[in-house]
Amino acid sequence: MEHSIIINPATGEEIAKYKRLTTAEAKDKIAVSNTAYTNWKLKTYEERAVLMHKLAAILDENKEEYAQLATREMGKVIGQSRKEIEKCALICRYYADKTKELLADKMVKTEATKSYVTFQPIGVILAVMPWNFPFYQVIRFAVPALMAGNTGVLKHASNVQGCALALEGAFIKAGFPVGAFSNLNVDSKHVKDIIEDKNIVAVTLTGSDPAGRSVASIAGQNLKKTVMELGGSDAYIVLDDANLEQATDLATLGRLQNNGQTCIAAKRFVVLDTIYDEFLALYSQKMKAAIMGEPTDEASYYGPMARADLRDELHEQVLKTVAQGGKLVLGGEIPNRKGAYYPATILADLKPGMEGFDNELFGPVASVIRAKDDADAVALANNSQYGLGSGVLTTNNERGEKIALQLEAGSSFVNKLVVSDPRLPFGGVKNSGYGRELAAYGIQEFVNTKTIWID
Repeated sequence: MEHSIIINPATGEEIAKYKRLTTAEAKDKIAVSNTAYTNWKLKTYEERAVLMHKLAAILDENKEEYAQLATREMGKVIGQSRKEIEKCALICRYYADKTKELLADKMVKTEATKSYVTFQPIGVILAVMPWNFPFYQVIRFAVPALMAGNTGVLKHASNVQGCALALEGAFIKAGFPVGAFSNLNVDSKHVKDIIEDKNIVAVTLTGSDPAGRSVASIAGQNLKKTVMELGGSDAYIVLDDANLEQATDLATLGRLQNNGQTCIAAKRFVVLDTIYDEFLALYSQKMKAAIMGEPTDEASYYGPMARADLRDELHEQVLKTVAQGGKLVLGGEIPNRKGAYYPATILADLKPGMEGFDNELFGPVASVIRAKDDADAVALANNSQYGLGSGVLTTNNERGEKIALQLEAGSSFVNKLVVSDPRLPFGGVKNSGYGRELAAYGIQEFVNTKTIWID
């Protein structure tokens, strides 16, 4: 009998284990989800919204319990775990209130007596989700999918199975029918069989580029639609008119939030030459002052990485970058303590071809890059295999907007860290994936956009 073993990343100690499903057991749950779909798709938006509001209330009422669970399983500092649960409730309420409007029939004037586009559910959606936002990533997929009339099954990361079960329980407690949302605790080796199950109609994945390629390939061979939200190495251009106090505050939060483990985190800072040295000196002070500590300690700015192996892989990337000529300004040493901790680290003077420039650093490590002028900064920012988020830091919004429009990314924010917002679409280009989540664009990914013509 196989189990998912949960290790507390702050202590390295085993805290729980959960029985994994066999492929046959997973397929049985998928069949239940398909049965639930046959009735759920007939519910009105108003009927679905009642349950979604109940789910939001359950998330609010159990915020502390869920937040502590996330922190234990993946190491997020507790204050950020609480905010994650709050954002989940916000998503529930947004789609409960907006889905009828977002999926309203679109009348189209033609020579027909009546012609329009309608949006209908399609069936059971499989979600393959990561550990870094163990509640929010799931809610971001499940809520719009269910409000559209689909049902969903979740293949969550092995190290956050407690969060996965808590979510399954919350949906049931809110009154959703059994099978409307189900957790499949299976090993990754069984994902191919699950995708190929006749009852799965589409797949959404948030994760690494290699994982996305694998899942998209299997789904494509089975003619099943996919949405991919993959890695990122978000570039933030710091212009010569930027307020450096504010810019370095944003850079510190952007690199250390969620212990540096966020797809849309600020990762590469492209700084104009005239302010480069000043930015780097001030940024180093603030990164050094950020407190690395126990994630349950309210005073901790950031905590451990989610797993020791991920920490070790990140450290190898840092060493490789330095060997390639990058300058280690701060950090870069594994601390002598229990847990998967890694210190705030800054790599400077990076250039294309270096590990810290070309590839994603998924942890508390910042890459600082010198640019000659605005055009050079844009070219360096766009010199990436990724295109998820991006940003511009400036006191001139018009100049910032002009540059934001040139950045090759799914989102470009001026004077603010990139965030996902239910009112706006979220996703990437290049190796950061395709398709969109959130807003009308996200909920319309997994529906049958159907033409009706009455002659």
